[in-house]
Amino acid sequence: MAKRFLLSTLTLTVIVAGFWYATRPPSPAAQPPITNPASNTSGFARAFEPIEFQFPQDHGPHEDFQTEWWYYTGNLQAESGERFGYQFTIFRRGLTPGAPGQAGLLTNQVYFSHFAITDVAAQTHRGIERFSRGAGGLAGARGEPFSVWLEGWRVDSLNADGSAVRLQGQDEAMGIDLTLRAVKPIVLQGERGLSAKSDAPGNASYYLSFTRMATEGALRVNGRTLTVTGESWFDHEWSTSALGENAVGWDWFSLQLSDGRELMLYILRLKDGGVEAVSGGTLVERDGTARRINLPDFAVTATGSWASPVSQAVYPSGWRLQIPTAQLDLTIDPYVQAQEMQISVTYWEGAVKVSGASNGQPVSGNGYVELTGYVDSLQEVLGRGQ
Repeated sequence: MAKRFLLSTLTLTVIVAGFWYATRPPSPAAQPPITNPASNTSGFARAFEPIEFQFPQDHGPHEDFQTEWWYYTGNLQAESGERFGYQFTIFRRGLTPGAPGQAGLLTNQVYFSHFAITDVAAQTHRGIERFSRGAGGLAGARGEPFSVWLEGWRVDSLNADGSAVRLQGQDEAMGIDLTLRAVKPIVLQGERGLSAKSDAPGNASYYLSFTRMATEGALRVNGRTLTVTGESWFDHEWSTSALGENAVGWDWFSLQLSDGRELMLYILRLKDGGVEAVSGGTLVERDGTARRINLPDFAVTATGSWASPVSQAVYPSGWRLQIPTAQLDLTIDPYVQAQEMQISVTYWEGAVKVSGASNGQPVSGNGYVELTGYVDSLQEVLGRGQ
């Protein structure tokens, strides 16, 4: 879901100014104010109503919108039986409305990426980030053929419709080189791809997912390169507006179950302890058909907590998830408790295991959970620099 209005604004307050003033044209009228870029959305498109998507073009960038991300997570297993989780996300941020500049390194587009690997046997998690400008071949995206890259970190389509990709990311300590192939059609989240973040018109995103992608390739960690297989999840989301003004963060779940179903749920938390009424998600059946899960349809209860020794944040850690209308009663537990991303922003994003019952029968599974707003409230983050 949402990577991510939070992430794509916090990391840019200082970075944006540096990129812009290193590449800006001479016209003073073209210079943005030195403030948090979240403070000015004028001139950018907004998501008001469902649209007809065109693929593979809509896998690519939508530069008339301010914020966009391509998000991959997965649970993998080596031939030895060792388990790993990974997160690989590339973000695009428009500094000013209008088409990107075409002259040299001049650009109004900034790209940044988050990459992490969880080693379950070692009970370790490592997260890193990179930044670059969307010019000079350093970073960018295109729809046909689908590709998005930030220097050597990249996603490249392996077929015409973008449902199969090669994903590559690495630094000196870890790396992945994976092939992902969707086993179900693309899912249009929300109302035919329009995902509301509050009741305010335009406070929404366009949100697409491949909820189960067969995955194989190589993973490098702790000085070893391992052959791995497993399953991945892909989200592509773009928007301009942030969340509602009373939101402080979200709890987001993506689960792949052994009965062949997948589930995405998000809970938008409010300052007063309540939950945004548009919170909900999507249940994808074995045959790929999808149905909306609304807030009254489900219950999520935290079963434990984990206190970060670095950020001092206290996160829920372990959940019971019940959806009576889908006959689901699930227990969700982190593979590793300490999966906090300690980069320019601090949030928890980690691999989880699932057990419980589906239609009265035992079910298991894997997934990812994202927790934001436990270190800083969302409004404090969005307000920095304004």
